[in-house]
Amino acid sequence: MNPSREQKIRSAIRQSQPDLTVVLENIFDPLNISAVLRSCDAVGVREVFVVYTKKYLDKRGLVLGKRTSGGTFKWMDVYVFEDLAECFRRVRERYGRILATSLVERSQSLYDIDLVQPTALLFGNEDEGVSAEALALCDGNFTIPQVGFAESLNISVACAVTLFEARRQRAAQGFYDEKSKFTEAEQQQLFDRWQAMLKEKTWQRQQAISVDKDSEALLPVYVQRDPAVPDQARMRPSPVTKFEL
Repeated sequence: MNPSREQKIRSAIRQSQPDLTVVLENIFDPLNISAVLRSCDAVGVREVFVVYTKKYLDKRGLVLGKRTSGGTFKWMDVYVFEDLAECFRRVRERYGRILATSLVERSQSLYDIDLVQPTALLFGNEDEGVSAEALALCDGNFTIPQVGFAESLNISVACAVTLFEARRQRAAQGFYDEKSKFTEAEQQQLFDRWQAMLKEKTWQRQQAISVDKDSEALLPVYVQRDPAVPDQARMRPSPVTKFEL
């Protein structure tokens, strides 16, 4: 690995935000998920949670690839659930609170929320938004202020706006400069993991990981993965278009 490449990777690791994540509920369009991953990488989010409770979706949103995600899929872990309560349990264990985008009367403005503290951000289906079941499990909800006639933004746009507000708040506290969210040891572990991935080209086999109530505890993002994970634990959906997503 040449020095400039190593410097870029170490910089990305140092600026990562391991206490910030995104949860996607029943997202239909694979392009939206790919765009979300790109935004997540841009602000240092290293894992994303996807939950499907609508059988007709058939996990089609997990057609992830290099073109629309900008190659960011290999730099993060994507976990997939079919049980909403189990997804929320796992997410809350790692992030403490879950906030949803919702237009209900009691929603706060995005710009009134403290996004420096550990947070999972939930975004819902393109047509129906966050489900009532998911909203009932959340710790709060917010809206993105708008002045036009449209009531909501595209899900990938809403996610990007929210993530960059979180970045603004965290940058003001120095978490993208002098204060890394990772310890030195954790930074080195993640560097070793990524270096091995690049050397062995294991990203070509990387897939979203299916999780249920019987699955083992999720590993921290900096811990090296076992390449011998059984294939049945990984999601390999079929493309829904002729294009390479």
